[in-house]
Amino acid sequence: MPASADDNLLTVREVAQRLRVDTTTVRRWIALGLLEAVSLPHMGKRQSYRIRQRTLRRLLEYPLRA
Repeated sequence: MPASADDNLLTVREVAQRLRVDTTTVRRWIALGLLEAVSLPHMGKRQSYRIRQRTLRRLLEYPLRA
């Protein structure tokens, strides 16, 4: 079954650019459970994540409230 555009995975940097925030902010939202992300295996200092296109679309439709 072919994947839909909603299943496309975005990097933390791509999400940060689209939301006009710093990558640190996106990582904080992931750590706090405010933004759903897929964890990738890593060997470096920082955990790698990917965010589904549909997750970003939902966030834009229903923004986080401080």
